[in-house]
Amino acid sequence: MNDFGDILRQHRTTAGWSLRKFAELTRYDFGYLGQIERGIRPASSEVVAAYDRVLGAHGALETAYASRQAGDKDMRRRSVLQAMGALAAVPAVDRLVGWEALRQGLSAAVDVDFDEWMDIVASYGRGYYLQPHDQLMAQLGRDLIVLQHQLAADNGQRRPMLLRAAGHLSVIVALSLVAQGHAMLAKRWWTSAQRAADESGDAETRVLTRAWNVVNGCYDGRSPTAVVALSEEVLPLVDATPSAATCGLLAGHAQALSLAGRHDDAVVAVRRLAEHVDALPAAVTAEVESLWGWPEHRLRHTESWVYTHAGDQRAAIAAQERALKLYPASQARLRTQVQLHQAAALIRDGHIPDGLRMAADLLDQLPREQQNELVRAVARQVVAAVPEGERRRPVYGELVERVRT
Repeated sequence: MNDFGDILRQHRTTAGWSLRKFAELTRYDFGYLGQIERGIRPASSEVVAAYDRVLGAHGALETAYASRQAGDKDMRRRSVLQAMGALAAVPAVDRLVGWEALRQGLSAAVDVDFDEWMDIVASYGRGYYLQPHDQLMAQLGRDLIVLQHQLAADNGQRRPMLLRAAGHLSVIVALSLVAQGHAMLAKRWWTSAQRAADESGDAETRVLTRAWNVVNGCYDGRSPTAVVALSEEVLPLVDATPSAATCGLLAGHAQALSLAGRHDDAVVAVRRLAEHVDALPAAVTAEVESLWGWPEHRLRHTESWVYTHAGDQRAAIAAQERALKLYPASQARLRTQVQLHQAAALIRDGHIPDGLRMAADLLDQLPREQQNELVRAVARQVVAAVPEGERRRPVYGELVERVRT
């Protein structure tokens, strides 16, 4: 099987080079290299040496090619280890990246079935709520560099697991970008997450990447109609077995229906969500402080959103009271979002000054590092609930200014 061209292509794209520019650097014909990378022509030792030189791989690609030519059955492990060693040796790469690359490469060489990346994914799910954002993203960036190079070097049985990890970690990047207000850049990461999930072949990861995209579509400025359409495209992927991913998708679907003004449909969707939550394994609902779990407070948060928009104050209040009892201290932002639902409900019930003051006070009380685009999006829903004739109040203008995009 002549797949070494694909390995060359993956290393080139991981390094960020276009094929046309790379051809200039290696002094080979653009079309010729394209045929090699697509497997139409076989790679040669001279071409591999050129790739190795331009990519600064320090002999890793040449060694992997020689092993492949010799029919070395252990080539996959050796090429991964060589690629990680080469990455660690490049002076421009963060030293911590290098050490992590060496450790990951060593683990892959020792045990082909080693699944530490899924443990890493689990730790990021917990860290998303518990670690300072800047620290989390710096660490995640380093791990993604290592993961990219492992994917570039691995076409074997470990690749689907690496792709699952890539899908999950890309979700965290996209979520963080949405929270910072970078919706356009986040859109690219949603696409990358879904591609990795699809290539992995894992049904749960395919649903999960799309579920979080739907949920965040309710906050990132996309039209409610577009988010509803996206959720309806994905709903056929939901099978009879409830999971955190399927619950996330149903929650996003219900919220999007509310924003689109389809309140009866939203209530039906949130009731279906409640049925799925009731059937979840205890291990999933017990993950209270993990992005990948689905504890009860997420159901109550969704109910609060849906019933507040639908004008069902009794059901909204019940959901809000339950959610606020359940939220752990680490999730102050989510607690504030539910309280902003309460402020919107006050306004819809005619208590406009009280609702506006409550929203302003909530924003004042929330720590600055928690005041992100997700909170502002919910606060803008409070603003939108104020009738036209009541918008001359000073507190209304102040709140509008504070939550402006």
